[in-house]
Amino acid sequence: MHKNVVRRALARTAAVGAAAALAALGLANPAAAHVTVSAANTVAGSYTVLTVSVPHGCDGEATTAVAIQMPEPLYAVTPTVNPAWDVEKVMAELPEPITDAHGNEVTERVSEVVYTAHTPLPDDLRDVFELSLQLPEETAGQTLHFPVVQTCGASEHPWIEIAEEGQNPDELESPAPFIEVTAADAAAADEPQATAAADTGAAEDEDGTDPLLYAALALGAIGVLLGAFALARGRRRA
Repeated sequence: MHKNVVRRALARTAAVGAAAALAALGLANPAAAHVTVSAANTVAGSYTVLTVSVPHGCDGEATTAVAIQMPEPLYAVTPTVNPAWDVEKVMAELPEPITDAHGNEVTERVSEVVYTAHTPLPDDLRDVFELSLQLPEETAGQTLHFPVVQTCGASEHPWIEIAEEGQNPDELESPAPFIEVTAADAAAADEPQATAAADTGAAEDEDGTDPLLYAALALGAIGVLLGAFALARGRRRA
């Protein structure tokens, strides 16, 4: 069997063991409580798909609508259809017309994308909403915030707080989802480092020495033992 296949199998074994240990000891991390956004690609000038995740309702109430605000540098957004929701693009006039990448004059922008549920999303269930857009060149190095207003019947939860300079966003009670836009040259500079890391991994496979592999095996063994101990203790109590 190829060494890479063996390493992947052993890594999976270690991961399963670690997960068993965390579950047995009750140390697994809880699901994120905030509305968040992730990007398939964050390079300025490129197209990307943003995924906005809504993990729960509002104080126990089911979610009926999710309004996602677009930061001003963005003007064109294509929402992905979600079969359980109606979707609407809210347009706003631009102060001055601009010319898009195809040479067309643009006089308005998408200021907000609103998803409205066909059936309210229960508090204990989550859903995601995908938006396709291009990150403008001028946003390189910037933080783009996407404030979200989550509606639950007659109540609302505004995820709109933006951290001040030097402040940790995790300290906010209702932080606005955000992404960090990277410059194209910075992304290109990371490629040689990734290649070097891959070459190092290949060399480790050739001589058969990989300290991380032994660490993964040890962690997996500890996880399995802890899981077995917790199971045995539970049976004795029963």
